[in-house]
This record gives sequence, C-alpha cells and structure tokens, in this order.
Amino acid sequence: MTDELSQASRQRAAHRGAWRIAGDLPASFRYAAQGLGYGFISQRNFRIHVIIGAVVFALGLWLQLAALPMAVLVLTVAAVLVLELLNTAIEAVVDLAIGRRFHPLARIAKDCAAAAVLVAAISSLLIALLLLLPPLMERLQG
Repeated sequence: MTDELSQASRQRAAHRGAWRIAGDLPASFRYAAQGLGYGFISQRNFRIHVIIGAVVFALGLWLQLAALPMAVLVLTVAAVLVLELLNTAIEAVVDLAIGRRFHPLARIAKDCAAAAVLVAAISSLLIALLLLLPPLMERLQG
C-alpha cells in the first residue's frame, strides 16, 4: 500500500509542475541558484569543500601564485564541488525511485557517486599541495 501511495504522490507532484522546465535564461539561473543553495544548506560536505576551497584560493592569492596555477586550483576545487552536487542529485533520484527500500543497485549508484567525490577531493588536495607547498615553504623560510 505504501508503494502505491508514494507512486500516486509522485504522479500528483509531476502534474502540479514539479518537473519545471526553464522558459527563459533568468529562470535557468534561478533554478541553478536554488540547486546551489540546496547543496550548501543540506550537504555538510559541500559546505566543508566550499570553505576549504576558499582557504586554498586565499592562500594562493597570499602567495601571489601566477594565473595558471591559480586557474588549476580553481578548476580542481570546482570539480569537487560539481561532483558533490551531482552526488546529491544522484542520491535524491535514487531515493525518489526506490523510496526507503534497500536495493543493491541503489547502493552501487550511491557508493560510486560518493567515490567520484572522494577521488576528486584527493586529487584536488594533491594538486593543491604540489602548487602551494613550494612557494609556502619559500615564504616561511625567507
């Protein structure tokens, strides 16, 4: 009975306009901003990555990194944030599709999405260390 109710709820939500299509460019930006806001408000790890990214960016500015290393730092931090948002979206879609039931494929989808964030975060950390440590050590010693 619960599955029938949740299916009916999903159908009613779809008919009420839950599946919005952006009619114009400002609407597209509003929807994107809502997604970004949802990620920031609801996802602790997203907030952590934003803070770490801001610290890395500030450190790069303080160390007066050239434009190319700064661009690399921005891209790696952005990749982590993008994957964190995609992970959130995948989790939401899986939860919508299966509800509170367990399914091994749902676990695989969620675990792989989380692993993608982890790989990006570790790569981003290594790149930040490679780009920031030499000038940081030079500044601290000199």
